[in-house]
This record gives sequence, structure tokens and C-alpha cells, in this order.
Amino acid sequence: MFEGVNASDGIGIGVARVAVEPDLSFTPTTPEDPEAEKARYTEARDRFIASTNKQIERMIANGLEKEAGIMNAHIEFATDDGIIEMVEGSVDGGMCAEQAVADAYDMYYTMFSQMEDELFRERAADVADVKTGLLADLLGQELVDLSSLPENSIVIVHELTPSMTADIDKENVAAIVTETGGRTSHAAIICRALEIPAVLSVPDVTTIIKNGDLCIADGSKGQVIVDPTADELETYRAAAKKLAEDKAALEAFRGVPTKTADGIEKLLVANIGNPNDANGAAEHDAEGVGLFRSEFLFMDATELPSEEEQFAAYQKVALRMKNQPVIIRTLDVGGDKEIPYMDLPKEENPFLGYRAIRYCLNNPEEYKVQLRALLRASAFGDVEIMVPLVTCIDEIRKVKALVEECKKELDERGIKYNPNIKIGTMVETPSAAQIADILAAECDFFSIGTNDLIGYTMCADRGQDKVAYLYNPYQPAVLRSLKRIIEEGNKAGIMVGMCGEAAADPLLIPVLISFGLGEFSVSAPSILRVRRTISSWSKAEADALVEKIMVLKTSNEVKAMLQAAAK
Repeated sequence: MFEGVNASDGIGIGVARVAVEPDLSFTPTTPEDPEAEKARYTEARDRFIASTNKQIERMIANGLEKEAGIMNAHIEFATDDGIIEMVEGSVDGGMCAEQAVADAYDMYYTMFSQMEDELFRERAADVADVKTGLLADLLGQELVDLSSLPENSIVIVHELTPSMTADIDKENVAAIVTETGGRTSHAAIICRALEIPAVLSVPDVTTIIKNGDLCIADGSKGQVIVDPTADELETYRAAAKKLAEDKAALEAFRGVPTKTADGIEKLLVANIGNPNDANGAAEHDAEGVGLFRSEFLFMDATELPSEEEQFAAYQKVALRMKNQPVIIRTLDVGGDKEIPYMDLPKEENPFLGYRAIRYCLNNPEEYKVQLRALLRASAFGDVEIMVPLVTCIDEIRKVKALVEECKKELDERGIKYNPNIKIGTMVETPSAAQIADILAAECDFFSIGTNDLIGYTMCADRGQDKVAYLYNPYQPAVLRSLKRIIEEGNKAGIMVGMCGEAAADPLLIPVLISFGLGEFSVSAPSILRVRRTISSWSKAEADALVEKIMVLKTSNEVKAMLQAAAK
């Protein structure tokens, strides 16, 4: 048995098909004619863009419109002015096109791969995919083709790129196993959309597993079994049947209100990263958007997006969600989210430095561009503004003052907006938790960002293996913070939601019900499962459980008790 990342639920049983990667090695040369060499690069880029556009068309035709949006990132990286200038400059300096392409994309790959935030770190895979496509064209190599496979194939590949999945033979793929990638990687997103079980980041799997090996891939547990015994086959076939039945049973929770077993209504909404993700949120029966990470608009640009560009993106989501709440987080830049054209200073500890609302308030004119766009979008739906990384009341008051300035500017232009637009804070710092009562008096809502709140509370980097034991939501210190934040928000009469990964944790859901959490914001594919879990707990049952766990002293004790009580 081999362990990996449980990237896409389900169990696949079949025969291994190891995909052979193209040989992209080359010997650098000095071109005799730099102009001709640049023309080679331009032609390769044009062919790559044309091929990618065809893949996008095929994905849309197959009902994968949201996932096709991922491929647009490839076109953006292929047509990025900065990258093109870098490649052509290197050719002018005596490099061949292959070396110039490799150097330019390697630089961008390094930048993205070193970011702490997994969502942004996964952008490195897009950069690598474009580099591979361009080099393969320049070297005359064929890329991995997954369009024609035997029945019940377990695809074994070093890295599953979005370009591979665009043409994948879905009907014959039982599962996918890779050596790279995480749960938020584009490969994982597409596998979940295609409903193909996937186990990612299994070390050396392309050399360990051979073509023709009988395999079981458990995408729910992140495990791969090679040459299973008869008993293991029987066990996993039964488990696969149960998973299929469980998935069918979840459909009973589509189109119904989100309520506890004793009828307390909750709001169940989705986290999204770009406007196209709103389609997935609606399709998975989300009751709104609890977190729209607006920084993706900035990362996909080569300069600060204009008011019109931002307005168009926010308006699209507002219209798609049809008057359901849409909470949009203002620019959360810095820390692990470096945007080259913003020229952020290098810091020894960027997570405690010049980032998020600190950057925005220090650049009020840039920030007002986003605030005006958000206000304008509020005329087309229930748009709400969320401020990240708040640590003191002054920050919220300054944001509200800037919003009032923007309202006056829009009034002068005769542009409509919701004058009563809600402004809230993302509670993700220990200081915000400590002054939750003070912030609640100034905010229209809270949304708890557990990913950062856990890290800051436990002083633990979730990307650092040696301190991973500290990073979990079952820590007594974290639970006490959550309880305080929710209680103070409820006492002030404002909506309290949660947009971190803990909101979808089935073990933690009864705890959050007991604490009084009003909104659960989760990934779109988790919607029905979270609704079912919420429906299985009454407030009285949840309170009885919480009374026991809040006196426990360690996270292991807490988790064990929650596991024992799980439904």
C-alpha cells in the first residue's frame, strides 16, 4: 500500500497504465540569427495558444465550462508580456529559444511554488504546463495523450496537467494516481469535476508501478494498493458500492433548506476564487458565496485591474447567484501572495508584515478602485464587503470611511449602488478574537478564517511538517477562540460565518452548531455532504457533546471524542 493525498473521492479498481512523459532535454546552442529564433518561439507560442483554445472548446462542449476556465490561465501565462519580453531578451543575448523559454518559466515557477498559500502555490503547475507545452513544440515532442485508453484504466503519471485532462477518456478511467499535486491543485479540481477518483503526491509511483499491474486507488483515503489479495478486492468492491449508494443518497439534500435536526436554519454557502467558480457554486446548490477571493483577479493581471474590470467580475458573480449573499474579500496581498507589479518589499517575516488590509490602507487610491467596483456590483445583487487580517478597530473604521468617500464619488457620477452595503471582517488573528466584542459593534458580520487563525494561534506554519502536529482545529486554544468569536458576534446580533476549511469538517460541525455558528462556507463539492451532517445533529445533542470536549486538555483527546460521537 502506498500513501498519497486524497484529492478526489471514490474507489477505482483496474489495470495500471503508466503515462510516459516526453523527453524535453536539449543541448543549449547559440543561434546564428536571433530574429529567426524569436520567430520559432512566436510560432510555437501561437500553436500552443491555438491548441489550448481547442481544448477549452472541447471542455465547454462536455459541460466543463467552469473547469475550462482553468485553461485560460495557460493562455495568460503564454501571452504574458513580461514573460515574452524576458524570452526575447534572452534570445537577443545569445540564447536559443528552448533555453530562453526554460529560464523564463522556471523563474515564474519558483516564485509561485515558494508561496505558502496552497491555492497560489498550485499556480506553479500552470506555469510548468505552459513551459512543457512550448518546449515540446520547439523540440518536436508529443505530449502525454489520455484520449484513448482501455476499459478500467488506472492512469499513473508524474503530474496530471490541466491540458492532459482536457481530452481525457473519462469513461475508461477508473482512477488517477500522480507523483505531484495537492487537494487544491487544478488536477484535483478537474478530477473532482469529472468524478474520477484521484490519489496525488505518491512518491516514485511511476517507477514502482508497472504497466498491467492490478491496482486499487482509494481517492477518499489517499491510498493505492498494488497486486491486491482476493480479500482486499472483495472489501474494496463492497466499499465502492457503498460510496456510490452514499453519493446517490446525498441527492436527497439538494434543493432543501439547511437545518439542524431540530429545525434551526443555517446558511450554507461556497468559497470561490474567480467569477467562473460561481457556476459550480450554484450547480452544487450553494445558498450564496461566503468567500470570493478577489486577489485572483490581481494575480491574473500584469497591472492593477481597472475599476471596470473588477466591476465586471463582481457583477458576474452577483448576477449568477440571483440575490443570494455574495461576500467578497478585498485584496489579500502580501505574506505568501506576491504580485510582481505591486513591488512589495522583501521581508524576513511577511506573514507578520506589510500585507492585506495594511497594504490597502497604505494605498488608499488603489483600494478605492476596488471599493467603487464592489459598490457598483452591489446594485446587481446582495454583495457584501469583507476586510482581511483585521487586528484592531481602527482598520475597520478607516475602511468604512473610504467606502463613504467612494459612495460620494459614485453619487457625483450618477452611478447606482446599495447604500446599505454590509461591511464585515474576516476574523483570522488572535487579536481580532480577543476584541471580538469591540469589532462586533462596528461590523455587519464576521467570517472566521480558520486556516490563518489556527496558524497564528498555535504559532505553526501549516506547510512545515515538523510542526504539523500543532496545526489542527481540535486544539483547545483554537476551540476557545472560536467559541468566543461566535458568542460575541451573536450577542451583538450580527451574522457569524466560517470560511476556513474547518467549516466542512464533519467532526467539527456539531461543535460549531453548539457554539451558534450561523453560516458555513465550504468548497462547492462539499455542500450536500455538509448539509446532511448539519441535519443529523440537534442543538441539544451538540451542546451535550461540547460540554464534554471543552474540558479536555489536548487536541488528541478532543479529536478522539469527536470521532467516537460522529454520525
